[in-house]
Order: sequence, then C-alpha cells, then structure tokens
Amino acid sequence: MDNILSFSKQVQLIDWIIIAVVLLISILIGIVTSKKASRNLTGFFLADRNMSWWLLGFSMVATAFSIDTPNLVTQFVREDGISGNWQWWAFLPTGMLTVFLFSKLWRRAKIMTDIEFYELRYSGKSAIFLRGFRSIYLGVVFNILVMSGITLATIKFGEIVLGLPGWITILITASVTIIYSNLGGLKAIILADFVQFIIAIVGSVAACIFILYSDDLDIGGLSGLLEYFRENEEVKDKINIIPNLNSENLIALFIIPLAVQWWASYYPGSEPGGGNYIAQRMFSAKNEKHTVGATFLFNVCHYVIRPWPWILIALASLVLFPTLAEVEDHFTEFPRGKLGNDMAYPLMLTFLPSGLLGLVAASLVAAFMSTMSTQINMGAAYVVNDFYKRLINPKCHERRAVYVGKIISVISIFLGCLMGFAFENARQIFDLILLIGAGNGLIYMLRWFWWRINAKTEIITMFLSIVIAIFVTFIYPQFASPEKKLDRSLILATSVLLNTTVSLISCFFIGKTDQATLFLFYQKIKPFALGWKKVIQQANNFNIRLEKYREGNTQFIFSVFSSFLGCIFIYSALLGTGFFILGKYFSGIICMVLLLTAFAILKKAVKKIKFE
Repeated sequence: MDNILSFSKQVQLIDWIIIAVVLLISILIGIVTSKKASRNLTGFFLADRNMSWWLLGFSMVATAFSIDTPNLVTQFVREDGISGNWQWWAFLPTGMLTVFLFSKLWRRAKIMTDIEFYELRYSGKSAIFLRGFRSIYLGVVFNILVMSGITLATIKFGEIVLGLPGWITILITASVTIIYSNLGGLKAIILADFVQFIIAIVGSVAACIFILYSDDLDIGGLSGLLEYFRENEEVKDKINIIPNLNSENLIALFIIPLAVQWWASYYPGSEPGGGNYIAQRMFSAKNEKHTVGATFLFNVCHYVIRPWPWILIALASLVLFPTLAEVEDHFTEFPRGKLGNDMAYPLMLTFLPSGLLGLVAASLVAAFMSTMSTQINMGAAYVVNDFYKRLINPKCHERRAVYVGKIISVISIFLGCLMGFAFENARQIFDLILLIGAGNGLIYMLRWFWWRINAKTEIITMFLSIVIAIFVTFIYPQFASPEKKLDRSLILATSVLLNTTVSLISCFFIGKTDQATLFLFYQKIKPFALGWKKVIQQANNFNIRLEKYREGNTQFIFSVFSSFLGCIFIYSALLGTGFFILGKYFSGIICMVLLLTAFAILKKAVKKIKFE
C-alpha cells in the first residue's frame, strides 16, 4: 500500500496545458458560431433546426456523460457489484421507444420546447398553468437539482485530482461553460459536445488500461483483476452482470428497474416518451429520419460504448481499497459528510502519470461542460419561451428574448453550482430525481395515444410525486429511527403504483380537453388511431375528416416491434461485451448471435415505418 501511495502524482505543467487546450477549444467554438446564434430564439435554442443525426447523437450522449456519471457507476459497482448498473441500464426500453415511436411525433410538433407541447395537446387555463409552472419547475428548480449533482462531482474531482479548492474548479469550468454556450447557443453546444465526447471516451479508456496494467499498482491486468474476485468469496458476486436468483438485491437492482422504473420514472435523458434535452435535439434535426438516427446513435453510445471502462476502474478500486473506510482514510481533510464510495473513482485517477492525468482530467472537465451547457441552455429555453415570452411579455422581440435567456443561463448555473455544496454523494441525487419523477412516465406516453389524458391529470401526477419525494427524502428521516430506514425499491414501487392509479382514475372524472384542440392536435401530429376513435367520430359530426391524417395501426405495431428489436440489439452488445471482458466466452458468443439476428430483422422492420 505504501508503494501505491507513493505513486500518486501531482498535476504537472503538461497536464495544465492539456486542460487549458480543451477549455480554449470550447471558447473558440462559441466565438465561431456566435454570429448567427443571437438573431432569434430558433437559432439560439434549436440551431435553426438544421442539425445532422450524427452530431445530435453524439451531443445527446455527451450530455448524458456528465462528470458525476463515473462516480455514480463506481458507487453502484462498489456497493452492489456490476449488476447495480441495472438501475440505469433498465432505462433502455424507454430510449428505444423514443427512437422508433416518439421521435417522429415530437418532430412533427414543430415547437420550441417539450413544455410548449402542453398548449398544443391540452386546452384552457389548466394547460396555461401547467406550461407556466413546468417551465419554472423544470427550467429552474429541477434543473438546479441536476446541476448540483454535476457540481458535487466536480468539487470532489478538483480537490482530489487537481489539488484545487472545489470553488476554484467550479469557478473556472462554469465560467468557460457559460461563455461558449451564451456566445453560440445550441449549435456551439452541439459542436463542442462532439469534441468533448471524443476526449471523454479516450480519457476513460486510457485511464482504465493504465490502472489495470500498471506495475506500480500491481493489479495484474484484466486476468489479475478477475482472479482476485473469483478467489475471494466475499466479493465474487461483484462481477455478476445479472444478480443471482437467490441474491437479496435481485428485486431492488434488477426486477424493479426492468419491470417498473423504465416506464414509470422521469429521469433526464431517459424520459418516457422523450423529453428535456433529448426532445430539444430532436427539434433541432433536419427531418424525422435524422431524429431517428440521432436517438438510435445516442442509445448505442450511451449503453454500449461508455460504461465498461468505468466499471473496470471501479472493480480495480475494490482491489486497492476494499472498504469505504480505506477510501475515507485518504481524505482526512475532506468533509466527512461528503465521503462515500463515489470518491473511489477520483481517488483512482490520482495514480495516473503526468500527461495521461491531464488527458483524463481534461476529459472530465469536458464532461462537466457538455452537461452543464445543455442544462443551462435548456433551462433558459423553458423560462424564456414558456414563461417570459408566453406569460410576461408576449410581444417581446426575438433578440431581447435571447438576451433574457442569456441572463437566465448565468443565474441558473450560479445557483446550480452553489447547491452542489449541499449534497453528499451522487447516488443521493440519483435517488431523489427518480422519486420526483416516479409515476409520471405512463402519463407522458399515454398522452400521445389516448385522448382522455388532460392537463389536470398531469398536474395531479406532478404534484403527487413531488409531495411523496419530499416526504420520503426530507421529512420521514427526521422522525424515523435509523433502523427503520425505508427500502429504496419499495418506496419507488409504492410511489409509482399510487401515483399512476390516481392519475388514470382522474382522467375519467377531472378535466377535459376541448374538441377543437384535440382535432388540431390529431391533424398536426398524425398519431396512431389507437385511443383516438371517439375523437375521430366526433370530428366526422362536424364534417372534419381526421381519418386521412392518421397512421394505421400497423405503423404502431412496426414501431413497437422495432423498439423491441433495438433493445435486444443493444442489450446483446452491452452484455456480450461484458461477458467477453469477464472471460465468459460462451455467453458472449450467444449475445453476439442475438445481436446479429436482431440487427438483421431490425433493418427490415424499420423499412416498414413511414417518415415525413
């Protein structure tokens, strides 16, 4: 252990140069794209709706790859093993439904933000309230919560890896982020995302290889790492990709996420039905085919390319620091409340040599900027388009609206960074976000296909989930004894069941969307006929023929079938990669056969789907 500690490196001049180059590239991109960005809202928030699928796909995954993501994955692996990652792997089904079912519907809406959807789909004062409230709730409150998690990870990264006080790291990275995102708008963010994602992936892979094969760390490469876990009874289950049937975590880590979480919870980047920055990128695409290509590429990169280097580094951390106490021993001057298993990832990076340390540090700085830039741009779009311009100053000139958006961006990133000092670990924020969105997902999907879903339904769903999350997270712990701590999976399942049941029942008794709004929505979006038959019949009474706008039920079937095949394809690639890494070659070959079969059928199924 003394040999390991002596190998820990300080940041050298070459490392600072690499980091500075990455920061400078981002600013230059903002300068180059600034000329057109500030002319109007469409240019600033949607890049003139002219972006290609591959740029948008990489932008989506760069945004999802935040600086706190490796920390969160490390915490999952150290506490629950590789199978702990099913808590986010389980979101793939909603991602694939977005690809083949929802992406073209969003693109047809031709709106600025996904919140603007409310007045396209619903009517009356409740629709106006929902749009206005959600713009502040998502654009400010929820957005700040997400940014606080990113900030927390950056604070830990700066203090552990760079040797800087957390506030200095935040000041530098946040300043650069606000400069280029406010100069060039979404186009600058998308172009910077492309560069930042490449740097981030190269950095994580390089770090993984060095940590596994460094003679000083003495892990013994991949074979030595696996041998350690196979020979130690207390940790051998950590390398199970799927929990054992007799595992006490089977329900919490595998069954609940796959059976409930993916369709029931709202989580940034994995919203049921699509939403947030995923919707923003879809609105920015050239056409429907580009939205499909972008979202499919995002899911491939998100689930297949990103996770394994982090997982292997997390496993290596268990070899060097088997317990949380051993991790804590290295941070005697760090606030004890902020110490957790997520600290193991930045701790492992301190063993990287000069040059490589700079590359990895730059990759994490890039990850911070890519996510924060999207969050502030998206949040500003909500506040400006759906609150300020809709309710406060409808006649506002476009250039003035863009200026207001830039002010909102500065304020939101300041508050998000400030709140980051209040949390303790990445999982704490992950769980809170899942709870806040628990039970909302089904409504977000059904509103496209069932006319009865109305604005008041969504209002009830939203407030009920918020109340439950606040009670469970902040109120209950103040009165309950430590031994009566609530089970996370039970809380999530109960919240989903209660919220979904109340919301569906409310559709029949509370609120109603007027016929004219329903007619116009159906005419513009052209959804599948399922759930809209009554509206179509009512339209016929007014000599309005909605039948000619609808897509046949076979289109719905092919879209869902393609989503299913997409899940098989990506899960096969994800698991197959893992099995080959772990030396389980037979399982890996089976996954590759499934992958090729699913891909071959998927190519034929997609040809049956019509795009505009």
